[in-house]
Amino acid sequence: MTRFQSPDHYAHASDSYQILPFRFLRWEDGDVLLVNMVGEYEFINSTQFHEFATHKLEPSTPEFENFKAKHFLADSVSTLPLQLLATKYRTKMSFLEGFTKLHLFVVTLRCDHSCPYCQVSRVTEERGKFDMSTATADRAIDLMFHSPSEALKVEFQGGEPLLNFDLVTYIVERTEQRNATEQREIEFVIATNLSPLTEKMLAYCKEHNISLSTSLDGPAFLHDHNRPRRGGNSYEHTIMQLQHARAVLGHDRVSALMTTTSQSLQYPREIIDTYVQHGFTSIFLRPISPYGFAVRTNMAFQYAATQFLTFYRTGLAYLIELNRRGTPILEVYTQLLLRKILTPFPTGYVDLQSPAGTGISVVAYNYDGNVYASDEARMLAEMRDTTFCLGNLHELTYDELFGGDTIRALVRASCLQTLPGCTDCAYLPYCGADPIFHWTTQGDPIGHRPTSAFCTKNMGIFNYLFTLLKQADPYTVRLFTSWATEQPAPSVQ
Repeated sequence: MTRFQSPDHYAHASDSYQILPFRFLRWEDGDVLLVNMVGEYEFINSTQFHEFATHKLEPSTPEFENFKAKHFLADSVSTLPLQLLATKYRTKMSFLEGFTKLHLFVVTLRCDHSCPYCQVSRVTEERGKFDMSTATADRAIDLMFHSPSEALKVEFQGGEPLLNFDLVTYIVERTEQRNATEQREIEFVIATNLSPLTEKMLAYCKEHNISLSTSLDGPAFLHDHNRPRRGGNSYEHTIMQLQHARAVLGHDRVSALMTTTSQSLQYPREIIDTYVQHGFTSIFLRPISPYGFAVRTNMAFQYAATQFLTFYRTGLAYLIELNRRGTPILEVYTQLLLRKILTPFPTGYVDLQSPAGTGISVVAYNYDGNVYASDEARMLAEMRDTTFCLGNLHELTYDELFGGDTIRALVRASCLQTLPGCTDCAYLPYCGADPIFHWTTQGDPIGHRPTSAFCTKNMGIFNYLFTLLKQADPYTVRLFTSWATEQPAPSVQ
């Protein structure tokens, strides 16, 4: 039990201090970036780093007090600094509370678009045998409510889920009926290209508070190239449906995602301008994923991670410029990373968790009853690799699905603190693991970090963000802080 002690008990020793766990990275200008186990960071010069590491940092210096406040060192016999550090670490790991929160229902593989980068291997509209049955939906709902999480997010995926809208309504209403006694916090989202959207569907979405998430790849020439549909005019039709959905549901109930193809790489500013033009206040500069048709058409391998980084850096610089000029728009992935860098809180984004959120934060119920550890895992299964299938929901219990060998193997392969190439990385507190991506691209769930596209991308982004933070342009720092804390973008003063 901790007891009150005299002031002398908490005073630092004159010639000694304890160095608390940290990692470091030498910067190009000779400075050193220090990051402790909960993500607090500090840039110091090489002389200060040597003094700190050799226990020669003078207690009278501002650096000493700063390192003490940020838990890089402890200078007394009190256990309080370690208790505070443990509290911060628990907060960082709080994403584990509640277990699986995001539940993906793949209600059909049918789709009316023929996007060459499709990650799902969708089928044509008339092939109804690829629709989920009500019996499968009922069992998936039951499994979802077995999750201990107080908040459950139901996301309808496809294919194009609106092509099986009757089952969407069935799942919504059965979930609401069940929740009358369960009393969970329920959120519904439909991931849709908006093409089949009707007045009746919109009215239902409004009545049941269902959000829509769509795809917008940029200006018309780019969107039409990336996302062709029968009859053409994919961009024109998407924008028309987008505007109509906003008018019925509300502006903030319809979001959009873009995918970066090789054609996109030349147009980061034009893509961002399209989002601004249509009233979006955020954009996710997202690389293509190596699954489904994206592999069959070779689109997943048409550019390197370094090319994406050039695209990302150009895009982020332009976003900062736009905000500085009074147009508020943020980059979603940057926001997720800044939340981990600048605040004590974690993120719910599966790919930025350690262990990875596959199965323990997200699960996908496929149309055929197979249960997958993530949407990427079921995409991989469409490529005839069922390595990350947890089992079939008609055959196994909740404990067998969510406590079996597959999830345990995923957890073992995605704890950064134990992975070669990650355990000593300064960016470990901010990063995550993607065992399914590494299995797909490198044939191993752990992967080889020096040649990993996932690692190259994240390292490049971290380097750029910390370069901007180190430069300490006042407006950029205030803008990044507003993104991390979800506050309005600052005005230029």
